[in-house]
Amino acid sequence: MAYLFNTPQEQQEMLASIGAASIEELFEQIPASLRLGRPLDLPPAMGELELTQHLATLAAKNQGPGDKVCFLGGGSYDHFIPAAVDAIASRGEFYTSYTPYQPEVSQGNLQAMFEYQTLICELTGLDVSNASLYDGGSAIAEAVIMSMNTMRRHDKIVVLGSVHPEYRQILDTYFGPLGTQIVVVPTPGGTVDPAEVAAVVDDQTACVVVQSPNFFGSPEQVQALADIAHAKDALLVQSFDPLSLGVIKRPGDLGADIAVAEGHSLGSPMQYGGPYLGIMACREKFVRRMPGRICGETVDRRGKRCWVLTLQTREQHIRREKATSNICTNQGLFALRASIYLALMGPHGLQDVGELCARKSHYAATQIASQERFELAFSAPFFKEFVVRDLQNDVATVLADASEAGFFAGVALGTWFPELADCFLVTVTEKRTRVEIDGLVKTLALTTNRTTIHA
Repeated sequence: MAYLFNTPQEQQEMLASIGAASIEELFEQIPASLRLGRPLDLPPAMGELELTQHLATLAAKNQGPGDKVCFLGGGSYDHFIPAAVDAIASRGEFYTSYTPYQPEVSQGNLQAMFEYQTLICELTGLDVSNASLYDGGSAIAEAVIMSMNTMRRHDKIVVLGSVHPEYRQILDTYFGPLGTQIVVVPTPGGTVDPAEVAAVVDDQTACVVVQSPNFFGSPEQVQALADIAHAKDALLVQSFDPLSLGVIKRPGDLGADIAVAEGHSLGSPMQYGGPYLGIMACREKFVRRMPGRICGETVDRRGKRCWVLTLQTREQHIRREKATSNICTNQGLFALRASIYLALMGPHGLQDVGELCARKSHYAATQIASQERFELAFSAPFFKEFVVRDLQNDVATVLADASEAGFFAGVALGTWFPELADCFLVTVTEKRTRVEIDGLVKTLALTTNRTTIHA
């Protein structure tokens, strides 16, 4: 839609229609101290050609995983995307369809949702999946709401310190104002001690929230944590890495009641924070507390196989006070991409990806830790991410030097963990080659030597 500004005459006509004499009178409710009081600080207007060139120059300042060798992680990953995913998902009937959660949604989109749900259930080992949520962070908050409503406990949740720090911030945003006690169990060794979790879970706890593999890349003892939660009639919510399930047991097999994940790594690229894909699955007995929409299979009046939205628990469809969520949506196109990816890869393909991630990351960790300047911060096993400590405590320089050499070497951890300000998180996906890994190690070695000379 084109943007057409209002003429002074039209502005006066609009003001007159609402009974205001001037713009000042319209905005008089806003304190003068909060008003800008000057024109916006914008450069002179440009012509179309000049503006296009200017925007292209600004856009070129962005650097993504296609510009440098990417070892970034911490929730967003540079995984391989088969060309067939783009080819199928970009078909017009999928790409241009209106928000695919209305009751009149087409049979094609409904079947795509049904296939997605089926694949997610097989992936997680749980009974029911919805048709996707916004992203992994909001999915974990929805899982906690679901736990509270199911267990009728709203006073307390227990969260591991190894859960993604931004996910924990989302939980604070959701539940802090409601007075819910959020108990964070520290993980100074990179993983949690189940005994410390058992010490804080009680009869008021709605759920225990665990991420496995956790933010530092290490698997937690999910089965033991599930037993602790269940002993107090609480639920276990597990956030997981979808591609880890090729080599690690599924949430449903470890006792998780609700499993959630950020699903962009299933066929969608890193996108500067989104849009992404929220995965959620649970045991069948909790299905009526699940947010979002569930597509079911049935037959029409002619006896032909067809699909229908079976459960829609958003306030659009039912009374607001009965809704299980007021914010959730259906990331239909991203769910479709995940379905295509999973169907292409199959169980053996997922296993191959998982093994490649694990083997390459362990090779990289061994090579980096062999450098005089670096060591691994934790001794716990890891899947595809690991924490490196800079013994000279100058992570910013290390990452900047590596960037100049063409590598996104990792994510600095000091932003979220002050006690790990001398550490950074390195991620190695199946895309990284041995040449690239060796190149990173060589670059880090040069950083070590250069700093030593300067000293």
